[in-house]
Amino acid sequence: MPHHEVVVVGAGFSGLGIAIELKRHGFDDFAIVDQRADIGGVWLVNTYPGIAVDIPSASYSFSFEPNPDWSRVFAPGDELKRYADHVADKYRLRDHLRLGTRVERADWDEDGHRWRLTTSAGEITARFLITANGVLHQPKRPDIPGLDDFAGKVMHTAEWDGDHDLTGRRVGLVGTGASALQVIPKIARRVEHLYVYQRTAIWVAPKADFRIPKPVRTLYRRVPVTQRIVRAGTNAVVELFLVTGVTQNRRYPFVVKGLERLCLAHLKRQVPEPDLRAKLTPTYGFGCKRPSMSSTYFPAFRRPNVDLVTAGIERITPKGVRTADGVEHEFDTLVLGTGFKVIDPDNLPPYPIAGAGGVDLGEHWTRNRYQAYEGTSVPQAPNLWMLMGPYSFTGFSWFGMIEYQSTHVLRCLTEARRRGATRVQVRQEASDRFFRDMLRRSKGTAFYNNNCGTSNSYYFAADGDAPLLRPTSTLQALRRSRRFDLDDYAFTP
Repeated sequence: MPHHEVVVVGAGFSGLGIAIELKRHGFDDFAIVDQRADIGGVWLVNTYPGIAVDIPSASYSFSFEPNPDWSRVFAPGDELKRYADHVADKYRLRDHLRLGTRVERADWDEDGHRWRLTTSAGEITARFLITANGVLHQPKRPDIPGLDDFAGKVMHTAEWDGDHDLTGRRVGLVGTGASALQVIPKIARRVEHLYVYQRTAIWVAPKADFRIPKPVRTLYRRVPVTQRIVRAGTNAVVELFLVTGVTQNRRYPFVVKGLERLCLAHLKRQVPEPDLRAKLTPTYGFGCKRPSMSSTYFPAFRRPNVDLVTAGIERITPKGVRTADGVEHEFDTLVLGTGFKVIDPDNLPPYPIAGAGGVDLGEHWTRNRYQAYEGTSVPQAPNLWMLMGPYSFTGFSWFGMIEYQSTHVLRCLTEARRRGATRVQVRQEASDRFFRDMLRRSKGTAFYNNNCGTSNSYYFAADGDAPLLRPTSTLQALRRSRRFDLDDYAFTP
């Protein structure tokens, strides 16, 4: 017998969400394994200045557990960590935690119908395995010559050193993605000088962020339906403009074009200088890579102590950065705002997974393209479900994906228990059918219809597919999780 009926790998919101559903459905023999010493996932690790959610707080929470205490429309990161602690305590998940335990590999045991996990704390076996690692958890260091030669302080935004005071320092920051967009305005006010090295400009919409008045929070607490109404409204706006505009770009191109005009007007209003504005203007279409919202990002570049550098980086020197035009900028702190490994062989999956017949899942995807039935299971890996597999994220809210994927997984586990099955495997024909549907739908998205060639987007895999996002609405994904044919799986005792 395995050590646990179910093992969940990851103690971020994905792991906590599926654990809640396991308890609700009577699955009490499970463990939540995480390599870190605490829960919270990205909201535990990312502590850089200015970190906050980039969709309205009302939508960034479990639908069954609204939080009336968000201080702002876009909650800061420390409030997300407190929300994770609240959820773990309320639903009594801490007894299931095995923290400080890093999973190094997973091997399918055909004879025992179980998974064998090699971890830093020894072997753990499980009848069923659920990966809830997310994708934004392995910082990506840029492949720039001389990075290891820099004599000053180097830190990635996902590995922020809060003890390193930037006040009065000269700083170089590489990258202008979602994390850098939040960091730059915060540190620009404190440093002596800031050089920002931009490879690709980012689409930025205005951000209507403000404090939520205490009377409103009191109303949310006493009359919860009011917060649910607000959530429904923010859900509808995000779904309409971001999800529909991107996933159905060919059918509704005017949605994305309207968003582009909004972003360009925002840029022109905040940056009147033509030369600087030209540097900050994207050369690809909206939706090709992750857009963001900010009302403080553009003004930071107008400060006399901030330089936006668009010349390519030739190499990093012991004292700073030398660009392709021969200019060297000297500074004492180098910040890497270069994001995370996403669709990379060593990140999806995040550790070697050897399925039926010893098939390595990462190698299988490299050879046969990233694909997973309903974004969660593959024929090569029985008894395994991923909460962030290929074609799983609708782009609306991380919590929406967690909930619909959890519905799918618990339908499978409940059916396995009903049938007395110890082996559950999605059928190859069902997986192939779903993959064909995703490829067909993808052709209508902004990824293939909005000039994405220069976007340097992590949405794309090496083979040109865009398997990170599911090209459907969130409502369609939720409906499928409730109605998919259970006979698409083979249940074996």
